[in-house]
Amino acid sequence: MNLTIHATFLPHDDPEASLVFYRDTLGFEVRNDVGYGGMRWITVGPAGQPGTSIVLHPPAADPGITEEERRVIAEMMAKGTYGILTLATDDLDGTFDRLQAGDAEVVQEPTDQPYGVRDCAFRDPSGNLIRINQVG
Repeated sequence: MNLTIHATFLPHDDPEASLVFYRDTLGFEVRNDVGYGGMRWITVGPAGQPGTSIVLHPPAADPGITEEERRVIAEMMAKGTYGILTLATDDLDGTFDRLQAGDAEVVQEPTDQPYGVRDCAFRDPSGNLIRINQVG
């Protein structure tokens, strides 16, 4: 079996702020931007990796979600406990400096973790936790 990660979904509550973060701050390509019913789904991905995408979606678009579930999702997004993405770079310190200069919300500066990973963490404009691991 040969499986690859094609797309993952992260919620957003401000499409314009999400575009600035993922396109301008992280440097991702915008691959699709679709509006429907006053909502937007924005597909982004790292340059040079056309087969891997992140779909930024409105969190309450599923018609099966109750109002109580929508409230809980909004609370979890505000706390940064709903969506998490882990990225990797060969220059953690340089990447951290670029993101910090782009006004990304710093959660953790580059740190050597006791479990063997050197990483840092930010929040995107919707509160999603973005961890970045040093590789290579």
